Amino acid sequence: MSARAEVPDVVRARAELLGEPGQAWIAGLDALVDELAGRWRLTVLGPLSGGTAAVVLRCRDADGRDAVLKLAVPDPELADQVDTLVRAAGRGYARVLAADADRFAVLLEALGPSLDRSGLPPEDQLGILCETLAEAWAVPPAAGRPPPDKAGQLHDLVSRLWRDLDEPCPRSVRDRALGCAERRSADPPARSVLVHGDAAAPNCLRVPEPRPGAGSGYVFVDPDGFVGDPAYDLGVALRDWTPQLLAARDAAATMRRRLACVSERHS
Repeated sequence: MSARAEVPDVVRARAELLGEPGQAWIAGLDALVDELAGRWRLTVLGPLSGGTAAVVLRCRDADGRDAVLKLAVPDPELADQVDTLVRAAGRGYARVLAADADRFAVLLEALGPSLDRSGLPPEDQLGILCETLAEAWAVPPAAGRPPPDKAGQLHDLVSRLWRDLDEPCPRSVRDRALGCAERRSADPPARSVLVHGDAAAPNCLRVPEPRPGAGSGYVFVDPDGFVGDPAYDLGVALRDWTPQLLAARDAAATMRRRLACVSERHS
């Protein structure tokens, strides 16, 4: 008998936003865990924390290996995650042991702590993120799928949030962001790759032992998996450590040092 699948509040809220499909997913979650545990010969040991769009369970397979069972809410926006992980075959990403894309379910290798818990300084973490991204960008995109207009989507998001949050920043800042999005939307990048989409240190986990496809010692989880400018991922990687940046004696010099760390690896 499998352990009961506890649904974190944030995951439950996301599922409920989907209406009837999300409610049915919540109601059938224990049966789904039992079905997959039987099919993939798993012993489910208990929940893992940290998921915002999926129930994540610690497991052990029939050979005694640790594994992680991830059951995402049935949101079409998450459909590419499993497909990206399968096509990556462990290169830059967590290795897939089994998958059922129709059920938004994937069984992954067990990994160690995330990069943000490593205690390494920001520049060292950036170096690891860049090295891991170089592996992940080599994963081919799905054939026959046109790239989304991510810049256009961000333009719409910034416009909406600026209104909904009652103009939280100066209009000039908003206009600068919208202008950048408009220019990128009108002029797609010369080089496109399969970007992760949220290449931040919490999404980069340590592999338990060296293996092909994980030359940095880390791999990514939870990819958005869309085709875009590699600079998109690099910008996300640079986004963290803002409190430390603002507290620095010379924030501009600190940021230049971080930019140099990234550009040296991806010039």
